[in-house]
Amino acid sequence: MKDLYIYYQVKEEHAQALEARVRSLQAKLAADSGVSPQLKRRPESRDGLQTWMEIYPVVGEGFAGQLATAADEAGLLSLTAGGRHVETFMDLPPCA
Repeated sequence: MKDLYIYYQVKEEHAQALEARVRSLQAKLAADSGVSPQLKRRPESRDGLQTWMEIYPVVGEGFAGQLATAADEAGLLSLTAGGRHVETFMDLPPCA
């Protein structure tokens, strides 16, 4: 199992509209897959831009594709300042 971290920037004037879309997308993904998504942002803005992070912990194979399709369908890129950057992390195995 892996965790997905998606970060991007959004213009302050688009923040409210984008938040509604992301929360709707995350609610649907949670209902469909059982994942427990999180939405975060940096506390400060810089040059009128906020940096946001979506976190999807403990996801299975195929979830990244499902997320990408859902993000496209929700039109998230129309409200971001640039692309969505996806990072994948996994737990380290415990020491023996």
